[in-house]
Amino acid sequence: MAAIQYYDVILKPVITEKSMAGMGEKKYTFLVHPEANKTMIKEAVEKMFDGAKVKKVNTMNYDGKTKRRGLVYGKTAKTKKAVVFLTEDSKDIEIFSGL
Repeated sequence: MAAIQYYDVILKPVITEKSMAGMGEKKYTFLVHPEANKTMIKEAVEKMFDGAKVKKVNTMNYDGKTKRRGLVYGKTAKTKKAVVFLTEDSKDIEIFSGL
């Protein structure tokens, strides 16, 4: 496994109805690197977003979906999703402010 830097951990935010509703409670959802652990995710969020203090992180691993093209079957890539809970006194993450 290659060394994963903090800027490689968070791939993109998840924009769904459920994740947008959680932002009022300071819950943010991200797609993260499949080999990142909770400690790496916490450090990456605190370094990338100024004033964010992480209370806890929940992670979920998803297997790739089976897809078919003609007679050939294959699988899409595995993904990992992280739900980051911020403390009450931390600032909101600005990436979601325009949505």
